[in-house]
Amino acid sequence: MTSEETANRILEAARSCLLADGYSALTTRSVAESAGVPLSQIHYHFGSKDEMILELLRAENDKLLERQAEMFGRDLPLWKRWDIACDYLDEDLASGYVRVLQEMMAAGWSSDVIGKEVAGMLRGWNEVLTGLVDEAYEAGLAFGGLRVQDVVLLTSCAFLGAESMILLGLDDEEMPLRRALRRVGGMIKGVEEGTT
Repeated sequence: MTSEETANRILEAARSCLLADGYSALTTRSVAESAGVPLSQIHYHFGSKDEMILELLRAENDKLLERQAEMFGRDLPLWKRWDIACDYLDEDLASGYVRVLQEMMAAGWSSDVIGKEVAGMLRGWNEVLTGLVDEAYEAGLAFGGLRVQDVVLLTSCAFLGAESMILLGLDDEEMPLRRALRRVGGMIKGVEEGTT
């Protein structure tokens, strides 16, 4: 097995262990066992548990940021792009990305190193959103006097908050978060079409 294959195998095992047990219960020993590699390989490739999980998050985050930027760059009405973003939320929950992100956000509350890294990743999402909202404002859309940064931050917080609540197990009957996000798309459609 090549060095790259070993590293990828470790990251896949780390993902499985993280999704099964959570960040606080995850150990490099359990990841090594799951990957079928000596513990020394984790330290060789990643140095530490934190860096291993951050590498996992970086790789997934970069891939999804690229996907989001491509989708937001399409020539579609803003409300349709919002709708696709809502579809992506379900995909990202199912893939485990959201769980990894939320676990690392929580870890970042007590680790400056992790916190800075995760904050940098979240800034990347805000940059993608800023481009989209700038485009909407240039096209003449207005959102109740909110500035571009306000819309970006409210959008980010709406999705991150919904992700947290969904991961906590709040179902759609008790707290219909997905429906609420989709209704924002309906509101955007009304603004774009001049019906609100």
